[in-house]
Amino acid sequence: MPEKSVREMSAAERKHYSLAAKVFHTTLIGSVILGLVALLIGLGLYTYARIERYVVESLQLSRNAAAALVRVADVVPMSEQTMKLYRSLTEDELPETGTPEYREKFAEISEMPAYQTAISLFDIFLEGSEVYDLYLAMYDEDTSSLVYIADPDDDPEYMCMPGDWESVEMREVNTFLHSDDSEKLYDIGMVDKYGWMCTAGVPIRNDSGEIVAFVLTDVTLSNVVAGIKNFFLQYLIAMTLVTILMAYLFTRHMKKKLVQPINAIADAAQSYVKDKKSGVMDTNHFVSLDIHTGDELENLSLVMADMESDLSDYVENLTKITAEKERVSTELNMATQIQEGMLPNIYPAFPDRPEFDIYATMDPAREVGGDFYDFFLVDDDHLCMVMADVSGKGVPAALFMMASKIILANNAMMGKSPARILEDTNAAICGNNRMEMFVTVWLGILEISTGKLTAANAGHEYPALRHAGGNFELYKDKHGFVIGGMKGMKYKEYEIQMEPGSKLFVYTDGVPEATDASNNMFGAEV
Repeated sequence: MPEKSVREMSAAERKHYSLAAKVFHTTLIGSVILGLVALLIGLGLYTYARIERYVVESLQLSRNAAAALVRVADVVPMSEQTMKLYRSLTEDELPETGTPEYREKFAEISEMPAYQTAISLFDIFLEGSEVYDLYLAMYDEDTSSLVYIADPDDDPEYMCMPGDWESVEMREVNTFLHSDDSEKLYDIGMVDKYGWMCTAGVPIRNDSGEIVAFVLTDVTLSNVVAGIKNFFLQYLIAMTLVTILMAYLFTRHMKKKLVQPINAIADAAQSYVKDKKSGVMDTNHFVSLDIHTGDELENLSLVMADMESDLSDYVENLTKITAEKERVSTELNMATQIQEGMLPNIYPAFPDRPEFDIYATMDPAREVGGDFYDFFLVDDDHLCMVMADVSGKGVPAALFMMASKIILANNAMMGKSPARILEDTNAAICGNNRMEMFVTVWLGILEISTGKLTAANAGHEYPALRHAGGNFELYKDKHGFVIGGMKGMKYKEYEIQMEPGSKLFVYTDGVPEATDASNNMFGAEV
């Protein structure tokens, strides 16, 4: 894979890593693999056919020679006599095979008329034949050897006289001595002296049905190897030419049907993006594409054309929506400033009153929210404090909050008790509450001179109280029903004696419902 992106590549690098190049390489590799597989199959079939031909010809020659030999020569006694002499040899005499002393022990065999007849017959069958050698021999299972009885080869280097023997693999011995008569008797192996050879044979049996010898035919496979080499060379040349031609034609076809349409779509996309950055709205880059491949690429070009048209409409609508959202955002920012301006936000709030200190803050979940607080002096000796939470969020909650705050403040400034303030506020809100919203309220009035706090709770959170030198504890006051929930509700008051150093903490549900890093709520426990 290239380390650079396509946009960072030079023209030569893009050509090297192009889709057309990848198609060509893939086709080339695929053709080579297919050709190699075909070559292996072809070589296997060729080799099998050639060897099968040699096996059939060798077996046929062995059968013909065996049939003629049995009719014209008495080879059974000769074979039995040869093997009798061979098996009588000692372990020290066996390695002397081929020496004059060794062959002297089998001289009587070569003087038999049957031997001379067999040699003459084998010479006749060898004339005009592609067979390497035709001879009479017997396998000895005990010594895993092939014992020659009659071999017409007169080459001194390869001549084998009666009794001469050579070691063979036990596989070959078992093949010939223990095979069914219905099977083809042949073995293919590598012989150090002759190379790759195919040996086929027909058994000669005595009157008891025992095998006493084999008429064996040797065929060298050098011709098969040479044929394989010629076949491989010719096939390789043909495969190379066909592979290159196939890769060229397939690549040309793929460039026309795949690469060129993809490049056309990519160019259209680049032009589209460039025009959009320049502010051009109405474009027809994809509509003008002339792609008629009848497949997914043509469908892609049509989809892109539809997308271009839809995006133009979408951008136009988005521009309008964005402008509207900016207007709404501006108005919400103004609403936030108005809401913040309606809440006490200057501290210290009462710098000329050293008897008490008060602080409050609000952080809405959205631009504007429904939580609110308020505190103000009803008169020189009474401080009214309000903590409230309107149902819902956003602009509706903010509007309801403002109305609730004003009604609560107006009732408090009339000098009413906390319970009466909540009752009259509930009556005012229930009288015109089509949206069926409600607000929870904790309201307390502190008599500054005595420290007596009179409060009422309309479904709000418990206040937390700490006396001087102590810890904060939840003051579980009796809750009344929420403001705006039902007409005619009554609320109960309670009193708390505040002493020098006492602290009161009131809050909305945003505090106990805040979550930690594990998304667990902090709760209201103190």
